[in-house]
This record gives sequence, C-alpha cells and structure tokens, in this order.
Amino acid sequence: MIPLPNECLFEIFNNFRTDYKFLFSCLLVNRHWCRIIIPILWSEPTDSIENSKLIRTCLLILNSEEQAQLIPFKIILPTCPKPLFEYTNYTTSCGYSLNDGIINWLNENYLYKGVYDEDDYNYDELVSAVKCSLISMFLRTSRGLKCLCVKGIIYNREIKNLYKNTTITTLKFYFNRVDYEGIKALADTISKNTSLTSLSIYQLGSKDLKMLAEAFRKNVSLISLTLCGINIVNLALKQTKH
Repeated sequence: MIPLPNECLFEIFNNFRTDYKFLFSCLLVNRHWCRIIIPILWSEPTDSIENSKLIRTCLLILNSEEQAQLIPFKIILPTCPKPLFEYTNYTTSCGYSLNDGIINWLNENYLYKGVYDEDDYNYDELVSAVKCSLISMFLRTSRGLKCLCVKGIIYNREIKNLYKNTTITTLKFYFNRVDYEGIKALADTISKNTSLTSLSIYQLGSKDLKMLAEAFRKNVSLISLTLCGINIVNLALKQTKH
C-alpha cells in the first residue's frame, strides 16, 4: 500500500482543526502523524487558550528575560520539563482569549489558594504582567504570526518591539488602560511597520488618538482601519477650536 504524502495528510487533518480532542487522539498514533498535527493544533492556540493547561505549556517556553518580568509579582512558574516541540513556532494568531486563559491559570494557582485576592488592586497588573511575558514570547518564537489581539492594560514593554515584526498583518487592541509610553510604542509600530494592513482600536481616549494621528499619516501599508468607542467628533471639534 502506497502511503499518503504529507501534504494530503495535512489537508485531511486540517479539516478537523477545531476538533482538538480528535486531533490530540490522532497525534498519539505515531510520530509521523504527530509532526503533521502539532503545527495545526498550535496555529491558533488562543482560540481555546482559556484552558489553563495551554497557558502552563506556553509559560514553559518563556526565556530568562521574559521570566524576569514576572519576578516582582512572585509568580512561581511551572517546573515541568520543556516541551519536545517549541509549539509557538507554529502560531499564526494570538487572540483575545489569552486574557481569559491567564485569569483561569492565576485563579487555579493563586486566587483559589489564597495567594492573591481577586479584589486586590494588584490583580489586574498581575494578569497584565503574565500577558506581557507571553506576548513577548509569541513575538519572539512564532515564525509566521499574522494576527495579534491585545486586551486590557497595555504597557510599553508589551508592544515596544512590534514595529520590528515583519509577519504581522492584523493588529487589534481593546484598551482598558494604556500608559503614555505604550501609546508612543503603538505610534512607532503604526508609522514604521510595513507589513501591517489591518488595525482595529477599541476604547481609546481622544488625547491618545491625537498622538496616533501623525503615525497614521506616515503609514504606507494600512488598508483597513477600525476605530470604535472613540469620540472622533469631539476630537475634531477640539482640533478646530485650536
């Protein structure tokens, strides 16, 4: 019997890319199938990354610099052996569900054990710190990251090197709070990144949007720009008065 080419097997398994349980069962059949299925499973992990086990796996891939960002928060990282694959090499999309996965992981490892209180004023910063480290890791390891969605508090350290990325075509930001340096880093990305074709920004203050206006003017690659929850009319009136 002639074995199917890898390309055919990939297309077959790719049709089940949202059926994670089925694919996981298939990858256990043999090493050959495993090598084909892992890139499919991890192409868009944040579609199901609310699962805290996936967050734990991602945390195992952090390098020393990314781990160092978590030291002030006294976060104890998983001590399991490093994965056989660097799974995030295959990631093409990092979505909003990353936030939910981090919260679930923290709840299981900290909140329910009484290490942190959910109402503690540092809790949002704790979530953001883990998110910053993970996004830095995705940007470092992924060879074909196309879409990045960031939700919640945004810091400069999270997006400061985004402008260097040459694979991302879609950026989506849903701001809860963003610091001044973070806005400057975003402006740098918009003005310098030549692969970016689609940008969506939600819940941004008019002062911050004004800082980005010059970056929009300099950008030569954007095809789609979505601004939601922003009082553009009020901003335009303020500019007219000046």
